[in-house]
This record gives sequence, C-alpha cells and structure tokens, in this order.
Amino acid sequence: MNKPTHRRIPTLAALIGFLPIICTYWAAWLPARGASPGLTLTAKNLRAGARIPDAFTCDGRDVSPELEWSNAPQRTRSFALIVEDPDAPGGTWVHWVVYDLPAGAQRLPEGVPKQREIPDGGRQGYNDFGRVGYNGPCPPPGPPHRYIFRLYALDITLNLKGRVTRGAAEEAMQGHILAQTELTAEYQRK
Repeated sequence: MNKPTHRRIPTLAALIGFLPIICTYWAAWLPARGASPGLTLTAKNLRAGARIPDAFTCDGRDVSPELEWSNAPQRTRSFALIVEDPDAPGGTWVHWVVYDLPAGAQRLPEGVPKQREIPDGGRQGYNDFGRVGYNGPCPPPGPPHRYIFRLYALDITLNLKGRVTRGAAEEAMQGHILAQTELTAEYQRK
C-alpha cells in the first residue's frame, strides 16, 4: 500500500520571511537595468510638508513659486501642472492649471505672468477663482490646508482651446500620462 504524500503548503509567515530576499533582489536588479528614479518635482522656496511662504499666497504678492523637475520619460511630448487645495470647505479648490509646457522644459520661473500664453512655452487655464494663471493659497481661518502641486509628463500636446479648466485638462490627459509626481506644502492664515 502506498502512503499518501502530503505536500507542504507554505504558510503566510514563511512567505513573509522571503520578502527581504525579494526586496534585496529587486533593489540590486533595477539599477543594473538602468532604471531612473522617476519624475521629480522641486521648488526653490517650498519644501514638502512645510509652510508656504507668504509671497506665494493672498497674504503676500500672490505670485507663483519657482518649480523645477527632472527625470521625465523619454517619450514625453509635454507637461501639465495642476495645483489644488483638497481641504477647501466646499471641496477641492483649483489654484493653477498649466498645460502644453514643452517636452524640453525643466522649470517654471517665479511669478509666471497671469496670461493664457506662458513666455517660454505652454498655456495657463482657469482656476477656481475664475481667473487665468496662478492664485495662491487663501484659506479661511482654521487649521492648515494642504496644497498639492501635481506635475504630469504626457505623450501628447493637449492643444486645448477655449476656457480650459482642470476638468478639461484632466479629460484630455486620460490615457496619455507617462509619469506624474507631486509636491505638497501647507498654508494657514495668520
């Protein structure tokens, strides 16, 4: 009579024990394959998680901050940027919509003029203040609000016409986002 053979089924604990080995393998393999760190966004006068300086808010000059990015995918044809406050009392409030920034662009200077066409290329849409360009944080009294600067690398140029809002830009970007990154900072009125 043959004895039944039982195969040992690995337990969850045993599988978890292999995680460090798997992670070490992937960490060693990715750089060897030429992986890049991915799209990154930085700001000269903003730090992630820190308070936004008054100059970039309605309590100051209300100018846009200088932004820089790097490590865009090779197939990038244009960039788009959306800045929003998810903590606004009536729901997410859009502060800036930028699109069709050239593929070779790596920065936006401080104080981008509040007009449809950006001098070095790109266009600005309408924010939730009903204006073209950047309008900075201006929250009601209370706890700090988060402001998310979200940059997208796209495989197309959007070429949008008319009154372009966040919704129109996001709809046109669907299926064309190669990479995205974000920088989040906070602001609280004094």
